[in-house]
Amino acid sequence: MKATILTIGDELLIGQIIDTNAAWMSQKLTALGISVLERITVPDEHGPIVEGIRYCLRKSDIVLITGGLGPTKDDITKLSIADYLGVGMEFHKEVFDRIKAIFAPRDIPLTDAHKDQCYLPENVEILTNTMGTAPGMLWQHEGKQIVSMPGVPYEMKAIMTEHLLPRLAQNPDRKVILHKTIMTAGMGESSIADKIEDIVDGFDEDVSIAYLPGLAQVRLRITAKGDNESVLQSKLDKAVELVRDRVSDLVFGYDEITLQEALQQMCIDRGLTVGTAESCTGGHVSHLITSISGSSAYYKGSAITYCNALKQKMLGVKAETLEAYGAVSEQVVEEMVKGALDLLDVDIAVALSGVAGPKGGSTEKPVGTVCIAVGTHGILETRTILSSKDRSKNIAYASNQALNMLRKYVLQAK
Repeated sequence: MKATILTIGDELLIGQIIDTNAAWMSQKLTALGISVLERITVPDEHGPIVEGIRYCLRKSDIVLITGGLGPTKDDITKLSIADYLGVGMEFHKEVFDRIKAIFAPRDIPLTDAHKDQCYLPENVEILTNTMGTAPGMLWQHEGKQIVSMPGVPYEMKAIMTEHLLPRLAQNPDRKVILHKTIMTAGMGESSIADKIEDIVDGFDEDVSIAYLPGLAQVRLRITAKGDNESVLQSKLDKAVELVRDRVSDLVFGYDEITLQEALQQMCIDRGLTVGTAESCTGGHVSHLITSISGSSAYYKGSAITYCNALKQKMLGVKAETLEAYGAVSEQVVEEMVKGALDLLDVDIAVALSGVAGPKGGSTEKPVGTVCIAVGTHGILETRTILSSKDRSKNIAYASNQALNMLRKYVLQAK
């Protein structure tokens, strides 16, 4: 079974609102084995909506439409669908009665606009909206289906979850689509692709891989698609095992796990405490760590020493080290780690100092240069990385690199 998603709204096209609906729907449909062929967005205009429906139906078995439903005059989706289908509009008393029942306890007066909202294209099947007043609607048309839902995310999700997804799950024509994502950090996508090229070349034709790069991370999404779920699951498990074993030093988990979640579990399992000392990242590493519930079980705190004076006062960085090597140096971050270990009384500390940009770089240390150190009083590991010239990306990239260095250090500290 094939689907297309048609989202409607000028606010989407001008970037005023980010379209999260299409992403959520795609995930749910794919989980049911329904292939999403395309996602398109059109303005709140009759012509583009009609043409969008026509285009989508040429390619797919079901069209999911969100947006342009409600009591206001710019909500024209219903009229556009009616024109496409060549049908008239009819009043639905059950929809009107439901709106009245919702408004009555709140003393909200009904307007003509609310009554107009109850005129729907003929031959519609109502999909009750338990989270709002505008109903979802479904039409059978020439062996295909058109579904229209409000653009408000929680209303769309309620209609999909309560009505549409259970029905689609019973469709005998849907394929089985299985996914497993291997989460990696520490190597770029092209290098990983080279490392596992022979494995991927040996995949069966119903198994594939996608490389999804992020900041200092790459997701390896392995997909199996076909008819027999048990056979596909076996093939998927085997493919995941082969790839994981080849890049095991890069793997920190699966599917939606984050680096900070993986690090937290590792440290708690080993009874280790961690602290951070940050300069250029300004507390971002600390933020990532503490964004996970339960982080207090292993994370004690941070010293954010943005200026050199605080590096000396709080962490004991020597003035001669700063003078000889500069604040952005492996020698300085090593001393920051040692100071953080004592100040925060932790087993392991990580420290960062760099040039986040866009100003402050030099020929020797350009914008994006960040020095990172991790370790204990006994064993220290340092490295210098070079990122882009975008400040926010430099901070995020360096923070992820620091978390991954922590992860690898903890693994070695078994």
